Amino acid sequence: MVLNEAGGNFIKKTIELPTLGPDQVKVEIYASGVNPLDTKIWSGQAEHAQQPLPAVLGMDLAGKVVEKGNNVEQFNIGDEVFGLAGGIGGNQGTMAQFIIVDASLLAKKPTNISMVQAAALPLIFITAWEGLVDRAKVDQSKTVFVQAGAGGVGHMAIQIAKAFGANVYATASEKDQELIRTYGATPIAFAEMESGSYIDSYTNGEGFDIVFDTLGGTFLDAAFKAPKIYTGHVVTSLGWGAHSLAPLSFRGASYSGIFTLLPLITGKGKANHGKILTEATKLVEAGKLNVRLHPTDYTFNTVDQAHLLVREGKAKGKVVIRII
Repeated sequence: MVLNEAGGNFIKKTIELPTLGPDQVKVEIYASGVNPLDTKIWSGQAEHAQQPLPAVLGMDLAGKVVEKGNNVEQFNIGDEVFGLAGGIGGNQGTMAQFIIVDASLLAKKPTNISMVQAAALPLIFITAWEGLVDRAKVDQSKTVFVQAGAGGVGHMAIQIAKAFGANVYATASEKDQELIRTYGATPIAFAEMESGSYIDSYTNGEGFDIVFDTLGGTFLDAAFKAPKIYTGHVVTSLGWGAHSLAPLSFRGASYSGIFTLLPLITGKGKANHGKILTEATKLVEAGKLNVRLHPTDYTFNTVDQAHLLVREGKAKGKVVIRII
């Protein structure tokens, strides 16, 4: 599916694939995830994630290896894989039947979930893992506070933190609070978060060891007031705006920004994505990780409707395009 101009409709078109490199695989794509960032790229409003048009969009995929380069040892022909594979920086996206992609970006798909479920995971899982594990070093001694626990990154963050034995809290609307409980976290109403009373209520005024912001803006400003003095760590996946660091500095806490797309944009760190997704596979197969899907089945014939749903913020879980 090709997008010729920002804000336009997707058009079915045949394009030529590049020559397979020695470190690459050719993947037959079974499913392609749709992320909010994909819709920003569609509209031409993703300044940090440019995709020159015309182009194939889509970053997440699940599929099957049908050809591999001479240096690829971790996959065999026929292996089912998933990954954050393209759709930005001039790289072909995943809303296509086939893609040539660096093998290091991929991992073997969990055996106990569908291709559609697997295609929903890469971007949101990698983002959550980089924040909690790579940056904040989550473990069983930590208290973790997640902003928007029912969101894509949020519900991954809760489950990862719980898998590491942490005590987890997460903001949620009233309708999503029971969902938060099913993931093993304590729900906190947004109104309670905005008043600041939650820090006293749940930590006796001490603050949280890890604060994971997935919303940015004023929510990131609020996050700077919530970490534990001296040892607390705030991580965010949406730190694009201008913010005062004073509240964070006055607590002697630390901060990390997450930019999951760097390997696709710079070519650096690709192998870490594959390693992180291997951890996702372990958690899924151990029954410790589930992905929340929007219930509607979308195909190549309904790509525009799928994008519209995500763009309008009406999705009740991850939206995935089923290609096969």
